[in-house]
Amino acid sequence: MSTVIMTLVGGLLGLIFLLVIVAVIYIFYMQRQFVDMDEKCKNALSSIKVQLNSRWDALLALAKTASAYAKHESETIIQTIQQRRQVGGSNPTVKDIRNQQAGLADVMNRLMVISEAYPELKASELFLNTQNSVKQYEENVRVSRMVYNDTVTIFNRNVRQWPSSFVASLLHFGEREYLETDEEKKQSMPELFS
Repeated sequence: MSTVIMTLVGGLLGLIFLLVIVAVIYIFYMQRQFVDMDEKCKNALSSIKVQLNSRWDALLALAKTASAYAKHESETIIQTIQQRRQVGGSNPTVKDIRNQQAGLADVMNRLMVISEAYPELKASELFLNTQNSVKQYEENVRVSRMVYNDTVTIFNRNVRQWPSSFVASLLHFGEREYLETDEEKKQSMPELFS
């Protein structure tokens, strides 16, 4: 009888040891997954910043083109662009991206007012080409925002679903914020290329 009990206890201890090993392997695996997803989120956010900086460069070129027609207004816009383009440093946050978007919308509105006031500027080939490059950068930002939001969706799903949510809370990984478009602001943005 005691050998039967010893065999059961040994089997039970072996099973417990096996479960502990499986749990440790799972935690290790999920930690690596969370770090990978976290880095992908940071990369996607950084990509948006790069695209926004490129768009600032294109806006600066647009403002310099406009300066031949409206010197004072263009100088003010150029100063604004130079002050606002470095928002966020090397590790941008969702808030930094939103601040840059607001600044870009303001500068775009001001440039469109200038182009409406000077029809010869609006017809300039250089101005039109620069507008097209701004449009391309806007499309790049839109795609980068979609990539970021898709990456955040995967990350957040893993943070919230069990059993990975247990590992996420254990390792202090929390949900990330999505980049959302403010529909009211979107309606007030000028149509650049009509």
